[in-house]
Amino acid sequence: MAKPDYMDEQEWQARCQLAALYRLIAYYKMTDLIDTHISLRLPHEPAHFLINRYGVTFEKMKASDLVKIDHDGKIVESFDEGKMVNVAGFVIHSALHHARADINCVIHTHTADGIAVSAQEQGLLPLSQHALKFYNNIAYHEYEGIAFSLEERDRLVADMGHYRCMILRNHGLLATGNHIARAFHEIYFLERACQIQVKAMSGGNLHFPKTTICEYTVQQFESPMAEPIIQAAWQAALSQIEDLQTDYCQ
Repeated sequence: MAKPDYMDEQEWQARCQLAALYRLIAYYKMTDLIDTHISLRLPHEPAHFLINRYGVTFEKMKASDLVKIDHDGKIVESFDEGKMVNVAGFVIHSALHHARADINCVIHTHTADGIAVSAQEQGLLPLSQHALKFYNNIAYHEYEGIAFSLEERDRLVADMGHYRCMILRNHGLLATGNHIARAFHEIYFLERACQIQVKAMSGGNLHFPKTTICEYTVQQFESPMAEPIIQAAWQAALSQIEDLQTDYCQ
């Protein structure tokens, strides 16, 4: 669909990409009714980012449902007025976008397996290749109640440190990226790692890879060769919903 006359091309393309990501999170069953959220910093307006209109389910998200807000949570454009934004979503996302210039996309989920692992004292275990992507490479943040308090932002940022992903204790998962494809890749692997852990712990004795292998594998995931794979995975995922493009890009 062609962009509306009142919007510049860069913002419209960002909205279409983010709407597609919402649809993919629904496609891979990582939704929680109308809760959880994904945000994307506008590339040509670094002080502004897009987030979902609260109340629209992810599988029905469209480019026009997204809301442009600033770091104070204020709606920027008149054409977005009247759209409701989740306060907790603003608190979590604004903290990271404001503190880290390298974070352009933030994904937050409440999946059953993600919450289950977040409630386990040992956190994410190195039980699978998916989990080794995060070996000594993930942050943790203690639960402080529903994230309405702006005071929690500093603690969240401090706990996040230099990592891209975080397990929110007794709450869910958080994944970020310098671009939308990276953030999607991170949440997909993190969610799959949690699914595997929950299944593995329901069985017999666990087998762990050697520490040297764990350290080697996470370095493989962080190598420059990972970027083209991440982009290819994003395009492959988009192909799963390509028949919906004329719908979500509205």
